[in-house]
Amino acid sequence: MTGALPHHPHGALTHVTMGLGWDPARTAGLFGRRRKDVDLNAAALAFAGERFVDVAFHEQLTSRDGAIRHLGDSVTGDGDGDNEVIVVDLTRLDSGITTIVFIVTCYTGQGFDQIENGFCRVTDNVTGTELVRLELASARSHTGIVLGKLHRPHQDWAFTRIEEPIWAQHIVNVIPQLTNHLR
Repeated sequence: MTGALPHHPHGALTHVTMGLGWDPARTAGLFGRRRKDVDLNAAALAFAGERFVDVAFHEQLTSRDGAIRHLGDSVTGDGDGDNEVIVVDLTRLDSGITTIVFIVTCYTGQGFDQIENGFCRVTDNVTGTELVRLELASARSHTGIVLGKLHRPHQDWAFTRIEEPIWAQHIVNVIPQLTNHLR
């Protein structure tokens, strides 16, 4: 399912948002037993070539250059719409960055097939166009997914959807699995 998507006709991508949403775990049983909370995490990992250089995620909300910002961690999925949002201002991005990879992981270890109404998406903020939208259940029992990447195949930024299920609960587990997407 990998493929570059065209961006708006009036120029390159400049401002992009990643959204992640899911519903909280339901309580079950007559005696109030409760399923383990579901804590998904959105992350944007920045690379210079194949070298990991920066990230915005729940433990570091803003990249060093301020161009990538995670707007806050949801540990339960409460609320409608996007529970976690990452905004990327490509005009402020450090010039050495060649790729930004968007990932989702399940910090609490559930497979995506156990998560209700889970989705992630990337939107071009200038045009309002959704570049990719993925229902997380399509990743079945995996605990992570590589959604897609922003990169510069020429001079301008483009988005390529990847949609690759992976096994990862934290970004530390993800980085070694991204090498093929950085070339």
